[in-house]
Amino acid sequence: MADVSAGREHARSSFRDRVVRDAALLTRTVREAGALARSMFRTELKNWTKGASSPVSEADIAVNELLESRLRSATPDYGWLSEESADDEARLGKPLIWIVDPIDGTRGYLAGREDWCVSVALVEDTSPVLAAVFVPVSDEFFFASRGGGAFRNDVPIRATPGTGLDFSRIAGPKPLVERLNRGPGEISLYPRIGSLALRLCRVAEGRLDAAFAGGQSRDWDLAAANLIVQEADGNMTALSGDTILYNRREVTHGVLVAAGRERHASIVEHFRNRPLP
Repeated sequence: MADVSAGREHARSSFRDRVVRDAALLTRTVREAGALARSMFRTELKNWTKGASSPVSEADIAVNELLESRLRSATPDYGWLSEESADDEARLGKPLIWIVDPIDGTRGYLAGREDWCVSVALVEDTSPVLAAVFVPVSDEFFFASRGGGAFRNDVPIRATPGTGLDFSRIAGPKPLVERLNRGPGEISLYPRIGSLALRLCRVAEGRLDAAFAGGQSRDWDLAAANLIVQEADGNMTALSGDTILYNRREVTHGVLVAAGRERHASIVEHFRNRPLP
């Protein structure tokens, strides 16, 4: 029995040591990546379009290469999924995987706007366990660990409580948010935030009461911000209330909502009774 207890304690200690090590690695690397992105911001950059309309720049690629080099060399057994890397389905067999968006909000980045960030999560099985979202221009560093709370520049953050709907504090596609409006008047939403990860972090810190994502967001847009919202006493799910699962073969998600726990539950219930067409 003593040997079993000692073995369990050793396993717990090893797990704690790994989390501490990975958190330090994540923090250091995301800050370095943000500094690189900031150094290339508002300079002449080569850029092109991938897919139907997704912009990519040489800054996205440079930041991705830095992140991949630092993170994968330090954790060679972990999987890798990034917006700017070819997908390798070997990731599906990895219990731990880095999920990365080198520059979330590339369109705004190329336009010289400041609403972009570097977003990285460490996912265990299908759920994030560590998350960092860095906004270099405003020097805002959001960080969360599972069970350890959420922070902005080392200060704890919390989503707003309650169930009320002040549309000036809600962000997302207007046609979707309008379905919450029970009155006859026009609603005015919070100004658009180009980076989805940053939009969700604004919920976590209480600047927004709720945020929506239309369909077609991907794992890399969501994983880090998801944990930050959850650890800030919020919730983020599919509009149905279903948990978001990461590192699956299909990485595209449908309509999502993030808010403080009470407000989130109220919004999910509203759409359960009035589903989207």
